[in-house]
Amino acid sequence: MAADGLDRLRTHDLEIGATEAVQQHFARHVVERKPVSQRKLDFEHSRPRWLRECAAEATGVFFYVFPGIASAASFTLNGTNPLGVTAFGSLFQIGWAFAIGIAFAIITCGPTSGGHFNPAITICFAIWQGFPWKKVPYFIFSQIFGAFIAGLLLMGMYWEQISAFQAELLAKGEPLVFNGGPASILCTFPLANQTNLGYLFLIEFFVDSFIGIVIWAALDPANPFVSPASAPFVIGMAYANMVWGFAGIAISTNLARDLGTRFVAAIFFGREAFSYNSYSWIAIVVNIPATILATAYYELLMRDSLQKIGGGHAHHEHGEEGLRRHITNELINPCGSEEYTLKHE
Repeated sequence: MAADGLDRLRTHDLEIGATEAVQQHFARHVVERKPVSQRKLDFEHSRPRWLRECAAEATGVFFYVFPGIASAASFTLNGTNPLGVTAFGSLFQIGWAFAIGIAFAIITCGPTSGGHFNPAITICFAIWQGFPWKKVPYFIFSQIFGAFIAGLLLMGMYWEQISAFQAELLAKGEPLVFNGGPASILCTFPLANQTNLGYLFLIEFFVDSFIGIVIWAALDPANPFVSPASAPFVIGMAYANMVWGFAGIAISTNLARDLGTRFVAAIFFGREAFSYNSYSWIAIVVNIPATILATAYYELLMRDSLQKIGGGHAHHEHGEEGLRRHITNELINPCGSEEYTLKHE
């Protein structure tokens, strides 16, 4: 079948997301040794698109969250080990675990769903890039579910060590929910002396805005500094950068990551996982407005859509004629319509 015939089948369609950059830059040419059977093609065609996307988003968040909280578990549970906690982890290691997990998530699951893995990013794609609003709720549900499964699996794999740590704290009459306690392996809690919620709000807002701008810049096909192959690692490093700088204070960075694992913390350690110092709403909610503001800043002040069109990554809404009119107008009036009007009055 001719290449244009394959295009008409739309078998290569991807949702808007991290993999859009890959799709716009190169096409895959992979020939398997074993021929693809018609039965396999029929089976793959029969799979519901929404189910594949939900599975990819849940799996991607799992790939992102599980290495990070596993690294946090190793760091937290070995604080009294004779070898010393540095033998088992550090905030530096935790940052790398999240960064590489994000890269693996995008590489593994991005081709199926677009690689959002963050409710705030999904909402921003709907606002700025035309992602269907009807898909937003089940993408967000899948992302939270993926984090929830990661938390459950982590509890199962570390249950012996967590139970011993829990028994030790209860014997001393100490709580289970605090920064440095067993519940903090799963989700974020502020330090006991961090009672200023306004301060914690600003920290979370800045961190999430920083990550949002880097993600939006990395996914901009007109950006000459980020290749498709490097985009997953650039995004992962943005997360790691903020973990290294602010994890010692208290940051969440992702609604799905925090809420999914917070449900697990509530199951094992009680409702205080949501009520501790009235903090949980900051970890859960702030990510969305911060990321919307960050992407709005990029879209309104930094985006160059003409360069995007020129690179073949988009087209003018009125086609070639509309683009021609725009370029002609730019040549006649390079300084803007207001200055042009003043010069010709």
